[in-house]
Amino acid sequence: MNLRPFHLAFPVRDIAEARAFYGGVLGCREGRSADDWVDFDFYGHQIVAHRVERAGGDAGGNPVDGHEVPVPHFGVVLEIGAWRALAARLLAEGIAFEIEPQIRFAGEPGEQATMFFRDPSGNAIEMKAFADLDALFAK
Repeated sequence: MNLRPFHLAFPVRDIAEARAFYGGVLGCREGRSADDWVDFDFYGHQIVAHRVERAGGDAGGNPVDGHEVPVPHFGVVLEIGAWRALAARLLAEGIAFEIEPQIRFAGEPGEQATMFFRDPSGNAIEMKAFADLDALFAK
């Protein structure tokens, strides 16, 4: 399968904050923009931060492997080395984690490295990695 990039538009309260977080902290290259939106290269995918007056709230959480996973959330599956480097960068930046970087489902099908954090507008982000990408959809 030739995987194509996904596109995600999401709400933010401030474009300058979004630029500082996605461009500065996460290192995403900026693409096109206007006064009320900016797009970023999110690890090969297109995400677009749209400034809105009132963002939608969390739907809640869902218990997964002993943690309350925020819903909704978005993110990408990284290579394990890139995941470790990002976790170290976020820790150095003092980013508050919803769920600290860790290995979930250790020793089980679907074992994965995962971490959850929020952008300045409160959007939940999960970044994950698999030592074996074939485990992505393992049952």
